[in-house]
Amino acid sequence: MFAVNSNDIPNLAIPPYSFESIVEPVSSYLENLDSFLKEQVLLLEPEVQEQARYVLAHSGKRLRPILVAYSGWHNDLADDLGLIRLGAILELVHLATLVHDDILDEANIRHGNPTVAAKYGKDAAVLVGDVLFAHALCLASEYDTTYVCRAVARATSRVCSGEITQTYSKTELNFDRTHYYRIIELKTAELFGVACRLGAKVSGKSNLKAEALSSFGIHLGCAYQIFDDVVDLFAKESEAGKTLGTDLANGKFTLPLLILLESMGEEERKAWINLYKSGQAKEALQSLDVTLATNPILGEVQKEFNASLNKAEEALTQLSSKEKEHCLRLLRFVHNLFSSFIK
Repeated sequence: MFAVNSNDIPNLAIPPYSFESIVEPVSSYLENLDSFLKEQVLLLEPEVQEQARYVLAHSGKRLRPILVAYSGWHNDLADDLGLIRLGAILELVHLATLVHDDILDEANIRHGNPTVAAKYGKDAAVLVGDVLFAHALCLASEYDTTYVCRAVARATSRVCSGEITQTYSKTELNFDRTHYYRIIELKTAELFGVACRLGAKVSGKSNLKAEALSSFGIHLGCAYQIFDDVVDLFAKESEAGKTLGTDLANGKFTLPLLILLESMGEEERKAWINLYKSGQAKEALQSLDVTLATNPILGEVQKEFNASLNKAEEALTQLSSKEKEHCLRLLRFVHNLFSSFIK
């Protein structure tokens, strides 16, 4: 992966927030969520329980359940079965998308461990992902209203549509930023948004606050995906804990790549595109390492990243100071991911 030039990034005076500081206020909720998820595995058919346990044991930060908890915040949060179930639903949908993403990207490592496809085979991985999706919808149907099930089903459909759009774009060499944001809003920000909106609705907050939190989640999700795209291009695989460099190799023109191509002269850009179109993705990736030495781009990427975070913060105007406090923790945490990475 490419080396990061820290001089390329402006210093921002936002207090850092560690992941531990985000988890601590909702630690009891997350403990109960983990217990609930383990119980759900026992409800699956015996033949798929091992694979489901494996997915849950290597599932990452639980950001979407944390969004549910912060959006639905109240004093009895830890024991609120409605919010616990909702966190499980969003986590299962998210994990199902990761299982399927790793198949499409031919990735072998996820969270420092073999992907489901690498461990159990692609055919099994497809079906494991399907089981997780289906069980999430079963859980969503247990609410007294159909609103939750409908919202989760629609969000799942939009996430899959985002993946399909990205897959069909691989051969089109689409260098348009609008197209890029359309994809990340569908495949990543959609689940952030629905986690926030449903967290608010299930805990009884007004429609106005639920929609404000949904907007917050969408913009936060866009910023998070921009950061993830930077990691894919610049990080070392051992540090990131997943297979890297898959975006360009799979025809995914992420924001850092788009900005880098925009920074090139016309002739240089044409030569690079011709190299890439000739099927030499590896050589094209290597050539970008040289280009980055003369065309630093992370400052421009961070402008877009910060713009998404600013929109997320602006969406919180309908919330009380206490409600904003928890959301701002998340915002600053995501900001700190980028800032810490480029140091």
